[in-house]
Formats: sequence, C-alpha cells, structure tokens
Amino acid sequence: MVAIDDYTLCPTIAPFFGYLGIAFSIVLANVGAAMGTAKAGVGILNSSIASPELIWRNLIPVVMAGVNGIYGLITSIILNGAVSPPGGDGLSIYSLHNGFAHLAAGLCCGLCALGSGLAIGLVGDQAVTSIGYYDYEQKKMAGFGRRSGAGAKSGGTKKGKAGGDNLFVAMVLIQVFAGNIALYGLITSILLSQTVYYCSYN
Repeated sequence: MVAIDDYTLCPTIAPFFGYLGIAFSIVLANVGAAMGTAKAGVGILNSSIASPELIWRNLIPVVMAGVNGIYGLITSIILNGAVSPPGGDGLSIYSLHNGFAHLAAGLCCGLCALGSGLAIGLVGDQAVTSIGYYDYEQKKMAGFGRRSGAGAKSGGTKKGKAGGDNLFVAMVLIQVFAGNIALYGLITSILLSQTVYYCSYN
C-alpha cells in the first residue's frame, strides 16, 4: 500500500521547480556573460582605435565574462540529470525537496554569474579605456622626446611601459576577483544539487 506521505512529498508539480532552476541557471548566467562581454567589448574597440596593438591583451575581460556562461551550462547539465521522470506506474518519484533544492541551486549560480558578469564588464570597460588612453599619452610623449632629444625619448618610453604594466596587472587582479563571485555560486549550486530525496512508494 502506498503511503499518503509519498503523494504529498512527490506531487506532479515538483519537476516544475527543478526545470525552473535549470532555466534560471543557464539564462541568468548567460545574460551576465553577454552584458559583461558587450560592456567590455565596447571599451576594447574604442581604446583600440589609438592603440590597436593592445587589443589582444585587453581581451581578458571578454574571456572572464564568457566563463560565467560556462558555469551556468555546467549547473544546468547537473540539474537536468537530477530531475527524474515518473516511474513505470505513472507516479512521480521527484520530490518537492528536490525541486526546491534545484531551484535554489539554479538561482545561486545564475544570480552570482549575473552579478559577476556585470562587475567584469563595468571594470573591464574602464580598465581597457584607461590602458588605451595611457598608451596613447605615452606615444605622444615619445614623439615629443624624438623632437627634443634621445634622453627624453628613452625616459618617456620607460615610464610608459612600467605604468601600462601596472594598469594591466591591476585589471587582471580585479577581473579574477570579480570572476570568483560566479565560482562561489557554482560551488554552492553543486552542493545543493546533491541534497536529494526520491519517493519509493514501498
């Protein structure tokens, strides 16, 4: 005889929450990745007008933003494998416990990746713009050095290289720590996806 508790814990609507978690994880994560890519990409292209040689080095924000979309994809694949269809007797074995846990997992990953993508895009845009502007100013100083003498040329070039490297290192560190926000969401979502309860109807 089937216990009444099994019907209560595993209603037919339970998989809806699990699939909702899948949708939230992939959609929100990729929205964050798209917004971060768009914001940083605009800054990269604008700064590359005056400094086209820096375009490849300045692609780091785009790469970091794209990783957030991968986090959402990983979470959605894990959750999709955990959502169980009804058994041979037509009874649902997927519980509300699973549905709510998977919904929370999808929201954790999706919202963290969304916030991370926005941070990466905003900081990346300003960083590549600053690096491009600094490089452009150093080029002007180097040109002035050629007109004024060899000493001014070498001094301006050396200063520009050190300053540009410092800006680049700062950008990389900020991008890494902004990307960690999405990684924390991914770890939490994986942990949540492991807390499962399936009805046995025994």
